[in-house]
Amino acid sequence: MSIRRRPLRAFTLIELLVVIAIIGVLVSLLLPAVQFAREAARRTQCSNNLKQMGLAIHNYNDVHHRFPPGYVSLWDVRLGEDTGSGWGWAAFLLPFVEQEGLSAQINFDRNIEFDDNATVRVNPLGVYFCPSDEMPRRWMTTREGMFTLQDGTVIHNVFKVVEVAGANYAGVYGIGEPGVDGDGMFFRNSNLTFRDVGDGLAQTMFIGERARRLNFGRGFATWTGSVTKAALFSCGGAIDPDAPPGQNGCWKEDPCGMTLGHTGEGHGPGADTGDTNQFLSEHGWGCQFLYGDGHVRFLSGSIDYQLYKAMSTRNKKELVDGTAY
Repeated sequence: MSIRRRPLRAFTLIELLVVIAIIGVLVSLLLPAVQFAREAARRTQCSNNLKQMGLAIHNYNDVHHRFPPGYVSLWDVRLGEDTGSGWGWAAFLLPFVEQEGLSAQINFDRNIEFDDNATVRVNPLGVYFCPSDEMPRRWMTTREGMFTLQDGTVIHNVFKVVEVAGANYAGVYGIGEPGVDGDGMFFRNSNLTFRDVGDGLAQTMFIGERARRLNFGRGFATWTGSVTKAALFSCGGAIDPDAPPGQNGCWKEDPCGMTLGHTGEGHGPGADTGDTNQFLSEHGWGCQFLYGDGHVRFLSGSIDYQLYKAMSTRNKKELVDGTAY
């Protein structure tokens, strides 16, 4: 007796399209969760970087009985500018972040931009990069050039100085423009100790994040320090409330902003239109900061601005309410 088999039924085009649509919906629901998990991992790595720097700062203090300087430089009174060497806090921490070999290759008595430091200054270090950001592993520093008129348009030309390794972390200078005598933890030739932190280590920010996206993609930083004769440029134009009076184009920022950041000019953490020497992250609206006692905290961009500034100073005796942030 023969057995009659039912003919196989294939999917219709409509059924196939429905299945594909369902799969697409499931994938679209899954992707945000995957992206969230990846960003959580990247943010944790960034926090661990900051904690490692916090431990390095304390180990540096144990050896040298002071905190590392923001950056070191002589000062030319006649020209009103730094003359180098320029090496900054992150460079001095190298032996304490398992980079003794690299530290031994640096001639700290010679400027960052000098030829005998050409190899070490372009060495990117994982501990100084946040995995959430796209900071270049290396980037070219520039100095102020000249203004030229081309077809009726004023063009600001800049000239190359040297290439340096990138970084995503800046020492907290305080409120004013980075340079000498900051009211935060790091400034030119700073030589601070625990006794200088009158506001308390747990309430004083030491290091904060810097993302490339700051000031329309000009938020560059480097672990090397302040490159003498170079400059940063903020270019918010007329829409930027930080623009100097009458300035609608770009304005020069001191090179120490490559390694230091400040909380002034009315911007809280995470304002991407802030000047190039402020703080920004890719972890949402705000950024992570390392405090003097070694803990790391994410500060939202909605934090009270006066509180934000208070935590960037070391000895102004401001009242800091821990429940407010």
